[in-house]
Parts: sequence; C-alpha cells; structure tokens
Amino acid sequence: MVAAVELYLDPDATRRIRVLWDALETEGVQSMRSLLEQRHRPHVSLAVAPRFDPEQVAAALHGTVVAAPLRLEFQHAGQFVGRVLWLGPTPTPELLAHHRTVHDRLAAAGIPLAKHYHPGRWVPHCTLSMRVPNALMAAAVRRCLEVLPLAATVVGAALTDHARGIAHPLA
Repeated sequence: MVAAVELYLDPDATRRIRVLWDALETEGVQSMRSLLEQRHRPHVSLAVAPRFDPEQVAAALHGTVVAAPLRLEFQHAGQFVGRVLWLGPTPTPELLAHHRTVHDRLAAAGIPLAKHYHPGRWVPHCTLSMRVPNALMAAAVRRCLEVLPLAATVVGAALTDHARGIAHPLA
C-alpha cells in the first residue's frame, strides 16, 4: 500500500464521482468504493510514498495551505498501465504550481516521494478503479464520459495511509 497527500473535492463533485463508482460497479468493475472497507473518498493525490511520518509531513508543510481552494475541471478519462481508470482535471498553471510547492516542501524535508509524482511527471487524476478487466474497459470509459465535464473545488486535504489507519487532515 501507499501513503498519499490527498486533495478532497466539494460535496457535489464528490457525490457525482461516487455515483460514477456505483455505475462502474454495475458494469462489473470494482471501483474505489469497494476497496479498503469503503474508506476511500474521491480525491486528487499531490504526493505518494510507501510510508509517511505524519509529524514529519506536517512540519514540512507548515505554513503551506495544502487545501488551497483550487477550481478543477475534469475534462477527460484516462488509463494507466495495469488497468487503472481515472478522471483527469485540466492541468492548469495554478494546479501545477500548487503541486510543485507541496512536492518541493516535502522533498526539502528529505521525505522520499514516488518518482511518478514529481513535477514534470505527475499526471493529476482522480482514480476510479485499480482493476478494470480488459474486456470491460470500453464500457467503463463510456460510463466516465457520461459525467464529463465535471467542475470541482478543492475543499480539504489530508495525509492518508489507509493500510495503517492514518487520516490526518491538513490545512
């Protein structure tokens, strides 16, 4: 499992993504709703690592507004290798600058971060499913396109490690 710094979305966007999770489940696709005893909530991760020390992360991000009220416009669906399905917000200059700020603060504190979350490599996304069967991918993408475009505002942030039961809100 991994730990993450997650950005949470406003109630309407969260509801719409949860409805999409349900629709994917009806297609036979295990969504994020089903994983880890339904502890996931729709989010965009800014940083990922195998483990985070909550106190070290809090110290590194002190004075940074992690839950910046960014406007996100989810405009596309995507797939990562390994059958991971996601919705992607447009990578605006504001979103990319915010990501860089958080990343740079964590990296300066010596916190090891997953390389695919480094600035210039990061693909902002909201994961919908980690295991879409190949035969169901086309139907799953069609379901995603039914909810797009989707506007959202970041309303919260947290450091999470679901495998270790960690969920620390971040300002």
